[in-house]
Amino acid sequence: MPRSQRNDNFIDKTFTVVADILLKILPTTGREKEAFAYYRDGMSAQAEGEYAEALQNYYEAMRLEVDAYDRSYILYNIGLIHTSNGEHAKALEYYYQAIERNPSLPQALNNIAVIYHYRGEQAIEEGNSEAAEILFDQAASYWKQAIRLAPTSYIEAQNWLKLTGRI
Repeated sequence: MPRSQRNDNFIDKTFTVVADILLKILPTTGREKEAFAYYRDGMSAQAEGEYAEALQNYYEAMRLEVDAYDRSYILYNIGLIHTSNGEHAKALEYYYQAIERNPSLPQALNNIAVIYHYRGEQAIEEGNSEAAEILFDQAASYWKQAIRLAPTSYIEAQNWLKLTGRI
C-alpha cells in the first residue's frame, strides 16, 4: 500500500485527495502520475522523519520524472534530507543540481548560504579567520540571490548582510 494511503494526518490526506483529483483532470501521462506518486510518498516519509524511505521514493521519482522544473524540487528535497543528516557536501551537490534546473528556487539558494555560513562559523572556531571570510562571502552571494527572488523572505539573512556590510 502506498504511503499516501496509510497516513492518518488530515493535511496529508487532504493533499492526497486534491493531488489525485488534479492528476485525473490534468492531461498527464502514466509515467508523470507515477513520478508524482513517488514524490508525494517521499514528502510524506520526509515529514515523518523516515529519511531512508523518503530517499527511496525521491530516487524513484527522479528515475521517472523528465520535467526539469519538477526534478528541481525532488533534488531540493533530497538536499534537505542530506542537510538534516549533517551531510553538507552531499546536500550542496543536490541544491546545485536543483538550481541548475530551476534558477528561481530561492529556498535552495538560501540553504546553500546557510551551509556556507555554518562552515564559516566552524572556521572561526578553528581559528581560521581567512577561510571564514571567504565562506561568509560565499554565503552572502547566495543570500543576495535568494533575496532578489524573494525580497520579503530571509529577514535574518538580510539583517546579517547589513550588519556585516555585505549588502
